[in-house]
Amino acid sequence: MTRKDLEALKRDIDRQLEKLAKDERKLALEAAEKAAREHGYSLSELTAAGGAKKGKSGSVNPPKYRNPDNPDQTWTGKGRRPDWIKAAEAKGVDISTMQI
Repeated sequence: MTRKDLEALKRDIDRQLEKLAKDERKLALEAAEKAAREHGYSLSELTAAGGAKKGKSGSVNPPKYRNPDNPDQTWTGKGRRPDWIKAAEAKGVDISTMQI
């Protein structure tokens, strides 16, 4: 086979693999929906019930700090400091002024 033939074959294989992946995903979703119905739930009810990530104790850590420039950005005070906290500290802002 020539290089051109091999590249065309590769494109065909890639298209078929994408189609197969979509078909497999559809089958998996249908199976998950069926299993949820068998237990009296819809799949959306079960996936929405997951909510926020929970820690080891099973409780969600509420945010302790809020970005005054963007109230949608919050931080629990645990883990890595977000960039907006780092930027504020670099400007000399006291972190306690951002407490909720």
